[in-house]
Amino acid sequence: MCQQCRGNYYITTPIYYPSAKLHIGHAYCTVATDAMARYKRLQGYNVMFLTGTDEHGQKIEDKAKEAGVTPKEYVDNIVEGEKGVRDLWKLMNISNDRFIRTTDDYHVAAVQKIFKKMYDNGDIYKGTYRGKYCKPCESFWTESQLVDGKCPDCGREVVDAEEEAYFFRLSKYASRVRDLLVNTDFLEPRSRVNEMVNNFIDPGLEDLCVSRTSFTWGVPVDFDPGHVVYVWVDALFNYMTALGFQNDKYHDLEAFWPADVHFVGKEIVRFHSIIWPAMLMSLNLPLPKKVYGHGWLNFGGEKMSKSRGNVVDPYILAEKFGVDALRFFMLRTFPFGSDGNFTNESLINTINLDLANDLGNLLSRTTAMVGKYFGGKLPAGSGVTEAERQAVELVQSKPEGGYIVTAEGPEKTDAELVTLAASLRDRYEEQMERYQFQNALEAVFKVIRRANKYIDENAPWVLAKDLAANGARLAHVLYNLLETTRICGVLLTPFMPGSMDKLFAQLGVGDEGRTWDSAAQWGVLPEEAAPVKGENLFPRIDMEKELAALEALNKPAAPAIPLAEAKPEIAFDDFEKLDLTVVKVLACEKVKKSEKLLKFTLDDGTGAPRTILSGIAKYYQPEELLGKTLVAVTNLAPRKMMGQLSCGMLLSAERGDQLHLVKLSDEILPGSRLV
Repeated sequence: MCQQCRGNYYITTPIYYPSAKLHIGHAYCTVATDAMARYKRLQGYNVMFLTGTDEHGQKIEDKAKEAGVTPKEYVDNIVEGEKGVRDLWKLMNISNDRFIRTTDDYHVAAVQKIFKKMYDNGDIYKGTYRGKYCKPCESFWTESQLVDGKCPDCGREVVDAEEEAYFFRLSKYASRVRDLLVNTDFLEPRSRVNEMVNNFIDPGLEDLCVSRTSFTWGVPVDFDPGHVVYVWVDALFNYMTALGFQNDKYHDLEAFWPADVHFVGKEIVRFHSIIWPAMLMSLNLPLPKKVYGHGWLNFGGEKMSKSRGNVVDPYILAEKFGVDALRFFMLRTFPFGSDGNFTNESLINTINLDLANDLGNLLSRTTAMVGKYFGGKLPAGSGVTEAERQAVELVQSKPEGGYIVTAEGPEKTDAELVTLAASLRDRYEEQMERYQFQNALEAVFKVIRRANKYIDENAPWVLAKDLAANGARLAHVLYNLLETTRICGVLLTPFMPGSMDKLFAQLGVGDEGRTWDSAAQWGVLPEEAAPVKGENLFPRIDMEKELAALEALNKPAAPAIPLAEAKPEIAFDDFEKLDLTVVKVLACEKVKKSEKLLKFTLDDGTGAPRTILSGIAKYYQPEELLGKTLVAVTNLAPRKMMGQLSCGMLLSAERGDQLHLVKLSDEILPGSRLV
């Protein structure tokens, strides 16, 4: 237990499907979870922060087969390899206390025991599954749940599935789960409750298929060979097996279960808010205290996805702008419960406005002025005035009523800044406890903006012109700025831990000035504070230059397309035998019962229509070729194709698996010869 511990706190991300191409959308939930975990540690909680990887399922088996490796080799490379999941978490400075892989031996053995327990208590039974299955989502759906015949989560095609399977009596727990969702705060935001109840529970909650026999990459059902446990049963119980449930690997279940909160993406809320509590009810286990379904980090209005071609590389962004700036942007810009649209422009704007102009400017100007006007150390007597102390006590004793500044002149600006900064922690805490990270950060930056205004109001450069008369006032102004920056730095630490280490080093703040308690105290810095101006933490970014650089970096390289093999050399006389004629398309239609052929009726200048069949239906729609001027070989011997006579061949260019008809200007008349 930590010193003066406020208790235990358990927070989790979902365990991630090991994607071969990671993007900042993968990091979004984990960065938010990390910020919450660091915040709770700052408060004095003994935190357990769990993340990991979900490594079983048919899609993993299929991808491994495509790659020519075993499923375990495939996931090992993605999780542990260069720029894999663990590397991404290191890059993003994720402070997880534990990392679970569903292929870990202790987890596999525990899931087998859990499955058997639910079977023994009658909640799992054998039957035959017939229905729709989405392989990418590893999800079973009924016909009524499909959207336009496709998976309602990812929008991709589903397949018919029929196989022997075990089922979990999910319907048995429908009323209890409904009551949990409707009458408690188990699931947030509240809008997610309406989705679950209206779309899944009230239409009739069906029993869940919880084993598969059509593939082998999963946790084996040890009492029935040939069955593997459905991946979502396997994945959900990681939250408990990682603490020691049904295994001897860990012994933290009593300390940390039930979980304080599961952070999950909105696409998997159904599994966490319906299936997960139902299985825990089946085993008579305590439910997690909360499931919070956050929105997606979108790109161009669509969820980031490798398959959609809108992946944003976190390594490139972190190298260019810094890890902390990237972390900050994700949680500063978008409400956590809603979708956010990522653009490079908004990233750069956020860095320039909040970090460079506001925070960076405040730190840089203040430390520079202490060095310039006082040789790097404030004089004695620079600290808190009695009037400020009283004002702080008053505002902190009446957080709801606030504090009305009645002073005039310079003392008014002092009181406004000091009371705003000294009462910041309570406003920040209220938003953090609701997972409203953007609001918590806005509260901090409201104070930072007020501090920058305070500089302009007091004009230290004017005061410095007569240090004999104004030195005490100037020193006090700078003290207030340093102390404000310190408090803001404490509360920004969960979001930008590395940068705040540098900020505190420049302020000359030790551990005692970086605690949760110190964030609600005014006057922690010594009167004779001695800050050191250091590097600019957040340099301003040239928007136009960086956007151009990012566009160049993210522009996909042209795929290497193999050239067709060169044909043997021929004599010129052989070439002259070809009759290459300009033709115009009079009509074009698909050939019945053929996926490849289009039938062309052509004007070849002879006055009689010419028919040519060409295998380009894959590349063109008939209507887009009407009236086009093409080139045909017109002295080929006729041949039958699909029962129809083709008199010649249209010229096309081939590259890889693509064909492009050779098109000419419409000014060239049909019947003209290529020479």
